[in-house]
Amino acid sequence: MIPVEPNDEDNTEESGRPSKSQLKRDMDALQDMGARLVDLGTDQLKKIDMPDNLREAVREAKRITQHGALRRQLQYIGKLMRSIDPAPIQAALDEIDGVSAAANARMHALERLRERLLEDESVLNEIARRTTTTDFQHLRQLRRNALKEKAEGKPPRAFRELYRVLRELEERAND
Repeated sequence: MIPVEPNDEDNTEESGRPSKSQLKRDMDALQDMGARLVDLGTDQLKKIDMPDNLREAVREAKRITQHGALRRQLQYIGKLMRSIDPAPIQAALDEIDGVSAAANARMHALERLRERLLEDESVLNEIARRTTTTDFQHLRQLRRNALKEKAEGKPPRAFRELYRVLRELEERAND
């Protein structure tokens, strides 16, 4: 009977180092995160805090149209991301995608504000205290239209528009 020698991958787990396969998966994840950054719009990209060299590499990738060149640029972005902490960038991407707990909490708070506004027009005073650039006439009109849509059983176009306006007001107030 031949004794079985442990392979290198088993040794790496015992020594506390990640295996080559795990390192490869980590690098691919960073490269995918970089590709996600390239897919963002310029306004969303400005909101993410990242080193200047990474920001410039992402801008360059947006200009590249050839497949092979874009693939190499994405690999370069992944390489740059290995030298930084990707957690803040991932948190910002989660925020943009709406999968973070904070984004969900804000969304639910805005939905509650919309519901309160539909129930009572005096909530406009609360909105006025939060923001200085509120178009009250537009908000009142959206409120009336949303109530009318609900009463007539129509699609909730104004209801959704009211949420969008409230979200924009909150974003402006936070900037």
